[in-house]
Amino acid sequence: MADLKSLKATKFIPMLADRQKRFDSSAAMLPPGSDQARVLARALHPKRQYLKVANVIDRGQDCKSFELVADETRGTKSLAYFGAGKYLTVFETIDGMSITRAYSISSSPKDSLEGKYVLTIKLVEGGLMSRYILDNWTVGTPVEVSAPSGNFEYQPLRDAKKVICLAGGSGITPFISMANAIADGDEDFEMTLLYGSRNYDNILFKDELDELVKKCDKIKVVHVLSDKIEGKKPKGTEQGFITAKLIKKYAPKDEEYSVFLCGPQQMYAFVDKELETLGLKKKFIRHEMFGEFHNPASQPDYPSDVPETVSITVTIQDETKTVTGSTGDSVMQILEKNGISVPARCRSGECGFCHSHLLAGKVYVPKNLEYRRMADYVFDCIHPCCSFPLTDLKINVPVAK
Repeated sequence: MADLKSLKATKFIPMLADRQKRFDSSAAMLPPGSDQARVLARALHPKRQYLKVANVIDRGQDCKSFELVADETRGTKSLAYFGAGKYLTVFETIDGMSITRAYSISSSPKDSLEGKYVLTIKLVEGGLMSRYILDNWTVGTPVEVSAPSGNFEYQPLRDAKKVICLAGGSGITPFISMANAIADGDEDFEMTLLYGSRNYDNILFKDELDELVKKCDKIKVVHVLSDKIEGKKPKGTEQGFITAKLIKKYAPKDEEYSVFLCGPQQMYAFVDKELETLGLKKKFIRHEMFGEFHNPASQPDYPSDVPETVSITVTIQDETKTVTGSTGDSVMQILEKNGISVPARCRSGECGFCHSHLLAGKVYVPKNLEYRRMADYVFDCIHPCCSFPLTDLKINVPVAK
């Protein structure tokens, strides 16, 4: 029996170009007869969805909601259905760079059957994509997205019947979708939402949340305000931060419950330490993906004496280039800044679309973004989206599609 460790990816790369030529020269034909499974798979998991902006809602605080509908002129006739909590990856070209970012869907799954998604996007400090979208998307703007993706959704076989949802800032978006799905009867669990905002005036979706609470008795919302409250505390609010003590106050006393968490990276760092004290089973703690990670040198386990810049020699199919970049950027960011497209969806190490072969060099991966399998360590594979170069690198990257 062959030694699996001897099967290096480099041996198969020369075959890819010939394989692609064979695909391109063959007719794209479905098998004769009915094939409903294939039709359903294509409807739920299209490679691309071509949409356009139908409406824009300005929510203040550098935040807007964009209603997206199918753009039939470019080939998309209907939208892929999704489970509440999923995200769409947006594809844009900005200043000649092909960029992707993942954004949680804030609309109800039911809305997709009626031809509509809603993405709610808040400006990220220094964020290239969020600034571009807020400045450039208007009614009629063409938009290209992926199929709905992600694992941040209620799973009856895994999750408890009662769920404590912890949101911070724009991290409210997947919970708006979940709450609507509960109210529509598409999800069956009890949601208690602890929503952290700076102050009462900064609460996103407040009116929508109030309406959902009135509409459905399975939904409860508590606003947690970090700024000091002057005068009488508004009804339905707590002051401070989302702590273990506060979670216990609203959690079921004598039965199991799940915790779903979505918010900024600083919130994850704080709340995860609080959750450790509650003694919950690991399966009951669910995290939405971080989004793009920045400033790896701020992590306590980041090594010292890392150079400021490195070179990366990248092979994509049968083409090889060498580029340079900052060690403060991920491998993916360095490649994109040099005009090299990398397949990506989540940009958080979770989806595996950018899965690549590290031929030489060392990288740093933040612990909370380490989603690699054991086989990836054996065969030296990385996710460029959350891998930061510590030395010069040589890598093989899949073709972006």
